[in-house]
Amino acid sequence: MNASSVAYQVMWNRLISVVEEQAQALVRTAFSTSVREAGDLSAGVYNADGLMIAQAVTGTPGHVNAMADAVAHFIRRIGRGNIHQGDVYITNDPWEGTGHLHDITIVSPAFHGGRFVGFFACTAHVVDIGGRGFGADANSVYEEGIYIPIMKFAAQGTVDKTLVSLLRGNVREPDQLVGDIYALASCNEIGQRRLSEMMTEFGLDDLTSVADYIFDNSRRATLEAIAKLPRESASGEMRIDGYATPIDLRCRVTIAADHIACDFSGTSGPDPKGINVPLVYTKAYACYALKCAVAAEIPNNAASLEPFRITAPENTIVNAVHPAPVALRHVIGHMIPDTVFAALDQLLPATVPAEGAGCLCNFQLSLRPRNDAPAPASARRSEVLAFNSGGAGARPTVDGLNATAFPSGVRTMPVEATEHAGPVIIWRKELRPDSGGAGTMRGGLGQYMEVGAKEGHEFDFSAMFDRVHHPARGRQAAGHGAPTTIKRSDGKEMRGKGKQFVPHGARVFLAFPGGGGYGPPAERDPEMVKRDLARGYISAQSAALDYGLSDIVIAAVLHAIKTGEIE
Repeated sequence: MNASSVAYQVMWNRLISVVEEQAQALVRTAFSTSVREAGDLSAGVYNADGLMIAQAVTGTPGHVNAMADAVAHFIRRIGRGNIHQGDVYITNDPWEGTGHLHDITIVSPAFHGGRFVGFFACTAHVVDIGGRGFGADANSVYEEGIYIPIMKFAAQGTVDKTLVSLLRGNVREPDQLVGDIYALASCNEIGQRRLSEMMTEFGLDDLTSVADYIFDNSRRATLEAIAKLPRESASGEMRIDGYATPIDLRCRVTIAADHIACDFSGTSGPDPKGINVPLVYTKAYACYALKCAVAAEIPNNAASLEPFRITAPENTIVNAVHPAPVALRHVIGHMIPDTVFAALDQLLPATVPAEGAGCLCNFQLSLRPRNDAPAPASARRSEVLAFNSGGAGARPTVDGLNATAFPSGVRTMPVEATEHAGPVIIWRKELRPDSGGAGTMRGGLGQYMEVGAKEGHEFDFSAMFDRVHHPARGRQAAGHGAPTTIKRSDGKEMRGKGKQFVPHGARVFLAFPGGGGYGPPAERDPEMVKRDLARGYISAQSAALDYGLSDIVIAAVLHAIKTGEIE
């Protein structure tokens, strides 16, 4: 087909729409709350060589950018001569998928008019994959759940029932897991139907010409953006909690004429517990950080991602090799963008945000009938995963986002959805005043949560938090965000990571971290300080001490709130 540039642009937009419909179909049909409510997924379309042409807007950078490499592994493992219409391939390999066993990746070959034209792929986080459960406590990947090598879930339309039986027999929530796998396969099928409709409409026999157009334009636009940057290097570093000992993340960013290199030499070695990161996930989030700063408007595909070159020495925590435990690879992986931004802040002033909460503030509850006394007949076992967020870092000209998952981009789960998933009660969930770092631009606020179980239940609480001992740092003379705190209602302190028992009747009190501020607090607009005070984002004490607001002005704002002049 000899199409015009306009026609190719329309096709490009159509492909993005196709994969977005693919992603939304997964959201609507998934069984797990992590997919249905939080959007912890990705979807994309690939050419016959396994190069990503387009990705859905819905999804996380960790899944999307990691999955960009995964399809090539599927081609190699399955073999080109063994690809047939009606096939569906599956894996949760952390090193050839998206970083841990809890992510199921499904790849389906796409056919048009009986001719093989490419692939659709999608990934979703499942609530349970067996093993120790979703947490940091494992000593190797073998303890973290059942491993599915790259294989056929369905061969020419026939599902492998033996595989389904094995999966059902090795997990705590078999209906959820198998339901999610079928949902993943179905959304790929929807993508294939929409792609075939598009190809018929535009008279395409294959995807070669439109893929070449997308790749050529994406590569050129990315290189043009890089060409405007200074040819310099800078190093960034950040210390975070780790599991039992702190972790140092270090990177060196070098801007060349035709690429940007990011090297993680000097980063801490692997951890004995499950917070290690396969290189594919490190590449995903480092690349995301660079792209956000340099070429944010260019859609993600193989060509727009290629100029960002990410390396890390083997046997560092950001390039952990098999059989390292990796279940909570996101806890470290979500901190990688802030490390990259620490370097970019020196190269591209007033461009990148301050440090934020970074990793998601997730926890998983393993609920069961109480053992210390007779439990009611209604008490039951359940696995409930809750996605939550701290505050994002302030940006050079805008306050940080409150309780927003950056860089992951997933949604915070509604209280009602969490309570519907199992015998859980969320007694409190609200913004945390004074948690955002003071600055010319204020850091985003974290949250307070209070979590318990319904009458007759006890539970194990799997914590997945950071920023307990190392809160988000502000930039350019701004204040730090508030740290994470976690304790039981009986006063017992709890660890930021790991499975911990919560007896019947006890609750868990959580305070999620805030983002760092940007710029000197003394330079913040007094009207913005008054607004924050009126909204409850900051206390009267913070308004006075951090921002220098006078007692008279503070009293006037508080009076206006009391009398209803300010709502």
